Amino acid sequence: MLIVLFKKLMLNIHNLSISFQGEYLFEEITFKLGLGDRIGLIGKNGAGKSTLLKILSKEQEPDTGQIAADKDLRIGFLKQDIDFDFGKTVLEESYEAFKDIKQLEAKLEVINTQLAERTDYESDSYSQLMIDLNDVQHQYEILGGYNYQGETEKILQGLGFKREDFDKLTDTFSGGWRMRIELAKLLLQNNDLLLLDEPTNHLDIESIIWLEGFLKNYAGAVVIVSHDKMFLDNVTNRTIEISLGRIYDYNKPYTQFLELRKEMKTQQLAAQKNQEKQIQQTEKLIEKFRAKASKATMAQSLIKKLDKIDRIEVDEDDNSVMSLNFPVSVTPGKVVVKVKNVSKSYGDLQVLQNVNLSIDRDIKTAFVGQNGQGKSTLAKIIVGEIEHEGHLELGHNVQIGYFAQNQAEYLDGNKTVLDTMIDAANETNRSKVRDILGSFLFRGDEVEKYVKVLSGGERNRLALAKLLLQPLNVLIMDEPTNHLDIKSKNVLKEALKRFEGTLILVSHDRDFLQGLTDTVYEFKDQNIKEYLGDIDFYLEQRNLENLREAEKRTVVAEKPKETNKQNYQDQKKLKSLNNKLSNIESKIGQLEKDIKKDDIELATNYDETAANPQFFDAYQKKKKSLEKLMEDWETVQFQLEELS
Repeated sequence: MLIVLFKKLMLNIHNLSISFQGEYLFEEITFKLGLGDRIGLIGKNGAGKSTLLKILSKEQEPDTGQIAADKDLRIGFLKQDIDFDFGKTVLEESYEAFKDIKQLEAKLEVINTQLAERTDYESDSYSQLMIDLNDVQHQYEILGGYNYQGETEKILQGLGFKREDFDKLTDTFSGGWRMRIELAKLLLQNNDLLLLDEPTNHLDIESIIWLEGFLKNYAGAVVIVSHDKMFLDNVTNRTIEISLGRIYDYNKPYTQFLELRKEMKTQQLAAQKNQEKQIQQTEKLIEKFRAKASKATMAQSLIKKLDKIDRIEVDEDDNSVMSLNFPVSVTPGKVVVKVKNVSKSYGDLQVLQNVNLSIDRDIKTAFVGQNGQGKSTLAKIIVGEIEHEGHLELGHNVQIGYFAQNQAEYLDGNKTVLDTMIDAANETNRSKVRDILGSFLFRGDEVEKYVKVLSGGERNRLALAKLLLQPLNVLIMDEPTNHLDIKSKNVLKEALKRFEGTLILVSHDRDFLQGLTDTVYEFKDQNIKEYLGDIDFYLEQRNLENLREAEKRTVVAEKPKETNKQNYQDQKKLKSLNNKLSNIESKIGQLEKDIKKDDIELATNYDETAANPQFFDAYQKKKKSLEKLMEDWETVQFQLEELS
């Protein structure tokens, strides 16, 4: 007997369309979703990815089209922004996964209370209570009522929670830990289909690894919206891209999808070119035959043939990207931030203890480490958002621009995009608001959108645009890449590379951090540790392949023996100084090349160049930067000689 195995169809999406203010997000899209599909749903910010998830979860109705689903299909939906009811413990919030069981528990309590209080044991109503009790207990057992508490504790522990955390309020946990509680609820529900909207936002690397492992072994189907390339490659087996209202659907993970899409576009272009050649030749023949009466019939035949040709179309790409530059307001003092013996606790939870930190002007610094270790807390302390113990001092002329991790809470949903910017502007830059919004892809009627209807990525772009309305020379950015599409992430990275001020960056994204920062601070066990180099140097010092390993490891390396302690410290310091020297020399080399180009420009086009004051300002700034770098080089060289 022949047995045919096939993928069970779970959802059939046919001719689905939805528009916003008269413009289609997507129009008449069709695809199928089967058991075992792990789909990466990609596209630019505002393309309609989150909207499509809401439609699949039945939270939102499409304008047109149908969705055919299995009758008993259970869908779990993890949204970008989690709404927690304050005042619940970790266990109480996790038990929200068992609403049917909790309702039955309430019924059992009512029945048992009545049985205990009543004395009419022989009455029919008392007998009915006994029957009801038996029925409810039977349902309770079928739904797993006698096992759910043990299952919940097991899952929570698997996600990194300790038993002592179970009775703590969810309010005391960071966004990443709250996300784990939400994931625990989805796992406990045994859903057939998971819809995950930016699941790695606010998660540290350890929990991202756990989520990858869980999704790889997941028996149902998964649709994931994410801008994390590594996560998509590790988890998905299919990619659907929403672009300019259409979808492109391939059975490949993200990176392979990009390569295949590129190959197919090349083939389309070649086929279109060949077709155009044939059409031109046919048109020439038509013109030639039209002139002769004997060939008129042949000309008409060729015209009909030409009309029947299906013109090959090349898939359009949406290549629009935002334009971003962070200008420095004024030059601050040499030391911009000085932290001395700073401590912070939330109730009984000690996050930072006697932390000391000094950040110099123009240095780009990364804060790395697990969630809940105090990275965002220290950032908020520096910007004066939360109280703390210890001493914090900002340098002379320091003007801070702050991008918060929970950026949505800093924007008023009832304002339009334009009003948000106008209210943040002053007399000198109010006239530039529309130009700034245009450079962040808010054009035409889009500026009249209310903030509450913007996607996560659009809100992030608006928050970045707002930063440009205030004078700043120090940028503090807490997970700025959350919600941003891959192209926007690249634009932001290049803008931060060009930024000539001081940068403090909280991030878990190694690709984003590479080549961006000069110093790394690792947050662990209530304290911080400095690494004088970029993210690759930090990983090299930790003898790790990547940030994932850094955040996953908890075993402390064995200390060197006391007799070799000084030698070990010296070798460590020597390596740090050599790395710093190499970094400075690289910057000096680049600046010298830039100045040489300017010198040539001055020599060849003096009259034209002399008329441009901005050229001379930039030229002098480069020379001053070169002088400072030379001083830094001498200082580090002297330290190396002393150590040797």
